[in-house]
Amino acid sequence: MASTFLKPTKIVDTALGLLVRELSLPQLVWRQPVGDFAGVLNDTVNVRLPAFIDARSRTLRAGTSRTQDNLFERKVDIVLDTDIYLDISITDEQLTLDIANFGQQVLNPMVAGMARKLESLLATTISGATYNNTISYTISSGDVYKDIAVKARQYLNNSYVPFDGRVLVVGSVVEAEFLKNSLFVQYQQSGETATRTDGFIGRVAGMQVYSSPAIAGNEAYAFHQTAYALSTAAPLVPAGAPFGATSTYQGIAMRVVRIFDPVTVADRLILDCWMGSTAVKDTGRYDADPSSATAPGKFIPVTDPANPVTGHTNTWLNDTARLVRGVKITAS
Repeated sequence: MASTFLKPTKIVDTALGLLVRELSLPQLVWRQPVGDFAGVLNDTVNVRLPAFIDARSRTLRAGTSRTQDNLFERKVDIVLDTDIYLDISITDEQLTLDIANFGQQVLNPMVAGMARKLESLLATTISGATYNNTISYTISSGDVYKDIAVKARQYLNNSYVPFDGRVLVVGSVVEAEFLKNSLFVQYQQSGETATRTDGFIGRVAGMQVYSSPAIAGNEAYAFHQTAYALSTAAPLVPAGAPFGATSTYQGIAMRVVRIFDPVTVADRLILDCWMGSTAVKDTGRYDADPSSATAPGKFIPVTDPANPVTGHTNTWLNDTARLVRGVKITAS
């Protein structure tokens, strides 16, 4: 039997490298470096968001006094709540007679399964979030460029979402609509290389477009990479396990344990990745009615979270937590 994966550190490092290459959605979101969840209340860590503040101005030579301001950082909570795992039994017969390449026959299929589950769980976070801005697209009569790409860009612009890091992730139905549109610059014509994942199919309205089988076919999401936060951790190797290791690669953590089960007289290879994900909301208000067709209002993040603006009849004038870094698109 030819096997080059004998050491636990070699197995976990190889598995992580394979996993990251398999992933699509997790590479497009904000991957929080593995947080220290040990001992924290409810397995929850806080991710800091930068402070928001507008500069002031004054007339030169007017003698006007300067106003001092303060910076207020904000936070988003990530709960480590899911164990993604595989527990595979390898019999004596398989180990001795069947497995010629441990990496190809055992590790690769296991890692692919872990990647699909991680993708699926993150997709559930994305699709299940409540969005401040949504788009309904009618396939029979809509213009996919104008009604999806341009409209989503307008929403993101009006929320002061940074241009760099914006993406559009599409399900299969919406992907087909874009591929049929002449204004969509396909991957082969764009002169670009995929910056994060092989799911890259092209560019539209200043956004890189990615196809994801984890997203429902009739859905799409335009977002900045900070619209969703993902954090992973690896459980410790049990003291009773003779073979095991943990490692982290590009924001993804994993543990591998290999033990002998005397009851079944078989090896067990166990992979674990603990994860938590959440949509990132910003507290703020609009300077005008955001639903206006001619002059939609722009989002203003709250300056001091401890003193929000409230009490207005028009809800858009009140400081409220809103998911503005992403836009949900539904096609029918």
